[in-house]
Amino acid sequence: MSVRHFLTLLDLTPAELQALLERAMELKRQHHAGQRSGLFHNRVLGMVFEKASTRTRVSFEAGMAQEGGHALFLAPRDTQLGRGEPIEDSARVLSRMVDLIMVRTYGHDRVERFARHSRVPVINALTDDYHPCQLLADIQTYVEHRGPIQGRTVAWIGDGNNMCQSYINAARQFDFELRIACPPGFEPRAELLAANRSRVSVHHDPVAAARDAHLLATDVWASMGHEHEEKERHRHFQGYQLNRELLSYAATDALYLHCLPAQRGLEISAELMDAPDSVIWDESENRLHAQKALIEFLLQH
Repeated sequence: MSVRHFLTLLDLTPAELQALLERAMELKRQHHAGQRSGLFHNRVLGMVFEKASTRTRVSFEAGMAQEGGHALFLAPRDTQLGRGEPIEDSARVLSRMVDLIMVRTYGHDRVERFARHSRVPVINALTDDYHPCQLLADIQTYVEHRGPIQGRTVAWIGDGNNMCQSYINAARQFDFELRIACPPGFEPRAELLAANRSRVSVHHDPVAAARDAHLLATDVWASMGHEHEEKERHRHFQGYQLNRELLSYAATDALYLHCLPAQRGLEISAELMDAPDSVIWDESENRLHAQKALIEFLLQH
């Protein structure tokens, strides 16, 4: 049997993704009840980080520890990969020593190359093109608070970045309409839009995207690797803030999400971040539970 990887949401079928989210919610209930099942007893997760992280590192490391496993944090300065060892060689070596590997890196081709030469499942923990683990948490959060997302309308407000492109894949896999609001020149990849044009549209007016939407989501205007463009991006993205006024155009029971970290007062207002009914903190916690379910799935397949 070939090894299953999770590099984008398209690596699992819609039915598998639905089952995974149901399992994530079950694991969350167990976690809150103080139950530990030892799911990952004697299992080791190698964590390759070429990009900085808070939520990704803590959620994967805590998840492994809580279920009896172990996680190894591997930063560039600590590994031969950081000194120029080919990705292919690092994948061959690490996959003979651990049970799974997660990779957080820059170009998506890097995680693809790693997976091609790995004997064990590889998880994309973020690349410049996709962030599928975050989408598992986002969809889980919506389902927990509002029920099935199938047939709903989602508005993405901001940059056509890796999160936006993962939302495009999510629209396909979870069967919802996605409206993307971004400034001209900051759209997601054209071929990805073309492949999903039946359910994804691009707008340059945030209100047009937000109108009657059931979920609004956003991210920082300058993702990692684009910090040098920050001032220029801020000029282009003025008017694309997720705030109470924009939310007023959405459905009356609409939720809003931010994958964090956030720049309060820029892409999202502090008022929404701190609102008592905000589910952003549930969204962040759900990284832990969704990834536990994902690890369990990959170990079983």
